[in-house]
Amino acid sequence: MAPSLMRHLHACNNLPSPAGLTPFLIAGRQVGWLAPETVRALTFRPGQAHFDGRGVSLAARAVAQAASRTLADLAAWLADRGFCRLRGEAFDVREHHDGPVLATLDRGALPVFGVAAQGVHVNGIVRRGGRLFLWMGVRSADKAIAPGALDNIVAGGVPAGLDAGATLLKEAAEEAGIPPGIAALARPAGRVSYVMSGPEGLRRDLLHCYDLDLPDGFSPAPQDGEVERFELLPAAEVLDLVRRTDRVKFNVNLVLIDLFLREGLIAPDDPEAEALRAGLAPV
Repeated sequence: MAPSLMRHLHACNNLPSPAGLTPFLIAGRQVGWLAPETVRALTFRPGQAHFDGRGVSLAARAVAQAASRTLADLAAWLADRGFCRLRGEAFDVREHHDGPVLATLDRGALPVFGVAAQGVHVNGIVRRGGRLFLWMGVRSADKAIAPGALDNIVAGGVPAGLDAGATLLKEAAEEAGIPPGIAALARPAGRVSYVMSGPEGLRRDLLHCYDLDLPDGFSPAPQDGEVERFELLPAAEVLDLVRRTDRVKFNVNLVLIDLFLREGLIAPDDPEAEALRAGLAPV
């Protein structure tokens, strides 16, 4: 029997329930989940964190700028105590993925507060003689997460103030040297989400998936050191790598499985097809 593709969905959704976690709120709206050790730490910051029957609330007015300043102070304090590593890049904080921005928070502190993030992932597609090929990036060996793993041609978090489309154009140029005129041809292909508990906290990610058909003569080129090189691989070979190995970055597996389902590389009558589609549906 072939190895299960569902193992990747299970690995990215390894939290069976939020039992044991405490809601984190801003202006009365829940934006995250806190682990018990984080809750204990925040009891030492009574001027900035308020505790009641609903959970832990940010002790700031509902003005986004004030909430952002308070969050920044808490994130720096927690980083000094080893709870997270700040990245110097602000992300928007929302109650729901499409809701209003309630504050901003350093990307490195999102998991410790259990705040949801959004990202953009692009499948770089080349079609030759009826066969599908994929441009895959090889992540730099010094990356803190998944060093040396295979990645999408373009992938990046949506920073504060940008939407998925603007992030795609920015990341395409910065990571792979894809001109805006080509990157703008990427087609929205859906969204996948996951909730993953790890040493850094809780990752609650929504990934905006795009398909980009690239000219046969075009080659992406590393620009910012995020990847060491790009490789053009037959999609069937990439599917085999996803199925049989752990060479692909954990969340990229989900984006690729979604593509394989849409392109028919995972047949509709595959025993796992229905469960894979259900598991990839965004929440």
